[in-house]
Amino acid sequence: MTVLSDALSRHTYKIIIAGPVGAGKTEAIRVLSDKEIVSTEESASDEVKKIKKTTTVAMDYGIMQLDSNEQVRLYGTPGQKRFDFMWEILSENALGLILLLNAEAKDPIQDLQDYLECFIPLVQDSSLVVGITHAENMPWDLHQRLSDQLIQMDLPANVMPVDARDKEQMRQLVRSLVYAIAD
Repeated sequence: MTVLSDALSRHTYKIIIAGPVGAGKTEAIRVLSDKEIVSTEESASDEVKKIKKTTTVAMDYGIMQLDSNEQVRLYGTPGQKRFDFMWEILSENALGLILLLNAEAKDPIQDLQDYLECFIPLVQDSSLVVGITHAENMPWDLHQRLSDQLIQMDLPANVMPVDARDKEQMRQLVRSLVYAIAD
């Protein structure tokens, strides 16, 4: 490895943002990115159209600069399981996973289990943080139940409520992951 590529790898992070449809992945990347994002939003054509008009079919991509001058490359995965082949492709060489879960979903605990089962190769070799979106009406014990489930899965991770539309809250989630990676 050359000195230049070694220096770049120490100051650039590739992070995956995953989660179910409607958890806020595209919006999170949109508010975090310091450049216009690449998005593969298309009109929803299946049961997703009951939830929202468009859905990610391949990936979302943005670039975020940290205060420390480090760069974070953000890759958002499609939420639908039928596009799960993209999850493995996008996870290659990633340094961490931000899992966004919708607190208003039918079963956020099951969503946590399902998505982590698919992303286990990534999170076992890297870091994980969980953001709970749509948390304004969150069940009072959801945060604790998610934390307990992560402990049972032997995947300790920060869990925090966030608004995917709020840049500072999302930056805090990314910082939390970057600090975990750096440890």
